[in-house]
Amino acid sequence: MALYKSPSPLSEQSRTAIAATLNERLADGLDLHSQIKVAHWNIKGPQFAALHPLFETFAVSLANHNDSIAERAVTLGGRAYGTSRHVGKNSRLPEYPQETSRDLEHVKLLAERIEVYLTGLRESRSAVEGLKDTDTVDLFTGIITEFEKHAWFLRASLEG
Repeated sequence: MALYKSPSPLSEQSRTAIAATLNERLADGLDLHSQIKVAHWNIKGPQFAALHPLFETFAVSLANHNDSIAERAVTLGGRAYGTSRHVGKNSRLPEYPQETSRDLEHVKLLAERIEVYLTGLRESRSAVEGLKDTDTVDLFTGIITEFEKHAWFLRASLEG
């Protein structure tokens, strides 16, 4: 991938690697966003009133993070890849069972998928730390911190 001119002092080789890992996380994040929306739209059950707006909060937050990830890739001189077909081929998340309707089943499914997303974020953060890109490390750390809290909230909702 040929890079565009960037204000970053990082080497072209580092910027290429960082843009690639940002795009991996973008694919996962866009997929997770669509899966959260499926849960938001289809949730039924006693926890509906609490979970329906919570899932929307997760989706809005994730959309903003996806935008930041994409813009960081472009700032580094790369491109941002995010069409549905690209995401479908590149996301590490398992497919979402779209026939799901029960509230706590959605909670379980989203918790599992957020944990997959977090694993990818941590891997990317480690790779970027090795390339001395503290700005992208900070970006990943902020997302990890927030989505660890979301995963905890979902898991705590399943405790009986």
